[in-house]
Amino acid sequence: MTIVVTGIGADGWAGLPEHARAAIGGCDVLFGSARQLDLVPLDLPKVPWPSPLLPALDGLVAEYAGRRIGVLASGDPMLSGIGTTLVRRFEDVEIVPAVSSVTLARARLGWSAEETEVVSVVGRNVHRLARALSSGARVLALSSDASTPATIAELLTAQGFGESRMTVLEELGGPAERRVEALAGAWSAEVGPLNVVAIECVGRGLSTVAGLPDDAFEHDGQLTKRDLRALALARLAPAPGELLWDVGAGAGSVAVEWSRVHPRNRAIAIERVPERAARIARNAENLGVPDIRVVTGAAPQALADLPAPDAVFLGGGLSAWPACWAALAPGGRLVAHAVTLESEQTLATAYAEHGGELVRVAVEHAAPLGGFTGWTPARTVTQWSLQK
Repeated sequence: MTIVVTGIGADGWAGLPEHARAAIGGCDVLFGSARQLDLVPLDLPKVPWPSPLLPALDGLVAEYAGRRIGVLASGDPMLSGIGTTLVRRFEDVEIVPAVSSVTLARARLGWSAEETEVVSVVGRNVHRLARALSSGARVLALSSDASTPATIAELLTAQGFGESRMTVLEELGGPAERRVEALAGAWSAEVGPLNVVAIECVGRGLSTVAGLPDDAFEHDGQLTKRDLRALALARLAPAPGELLWDVGAGAGSVAVEWSRVHPRNRAIAIERVPERAARIARNAENLGVPDIRVVTGAAPQALADLPAPDAVFLGGGLSAWPACWAALAPGGRLVAHAVTLESEQTLATAYAEHGGELVRVAVEHAAPLGGFTGWTPARTVTQWSLQK
């Protein structure tokens, strides 16, 4: 069985080169959306994708085992497309790409690849865009449908980027191509379902370097404070695509900052208090990393069946550290904080047995003292960190 994934643009069959037409014509059956299938004038068995697609995908492919299966994709199948899914799940997959909507959009706008960040919100939470917002940034958002531009405009306005210019490019490369422009704060246009949103950012964004202000997070006091959070993340050493367990997550600040370092980073926040777990989800969404997974439960029981982490942060529940250590593969990092004598003793014992780095961190902030200024100390924290 061979699966041939062919990209097709809004210009349809007429816009396909001869080799792409031949790839489609050589298939025994053709899958795609109803709109895409209508673009192909060949007498082939055509099967529209069901909704939802992923639960039915393996069964559909199995029905045509031993045949040459054709799949239609929009533009470049490997850009937030069905091609990526099929390559991961099946062995014999051929990709015949077309020009992507991103390439066409940059060409229309005169934006280089180097200065443009691409964020897909196709079937995903639109708050993923918030991480990419910064003064002067150029962002292309891949839309889910006709409602996406208005939702993006609402997000930009809520994030303080209402003066950003939005350009919606519809039906790129097709005969009905159209361009609509307005400031995000004044957006009211109705657009078609096939669109890309270009954003020229005007506003003040948040850094992706660890150490966001504490007031960037909603919290009830259970928060790893800014300076200690930056120290912890320096030792957790996030790398693109890695997974963090944030155990006893509180407000989820470490998981959020880990995820903001790179768009492929992943995090699971484990928190036993339901109200705090809900708060973590809100913080993750507001700060542009809504894909953080929140597990409500107490460690170590709540750690069962979770995917193995690349790093673990223990802001609470130090009794779970042996289970966390066991879950780490060689090269994995663990960082734990303690503020009580009892929890500090736990870390001191672990340090004596396993080594690593044990430090005490005291932070003082200048504050009014009568008519003068004095130092106000925060609670001293003991930090243990080590690599497996």
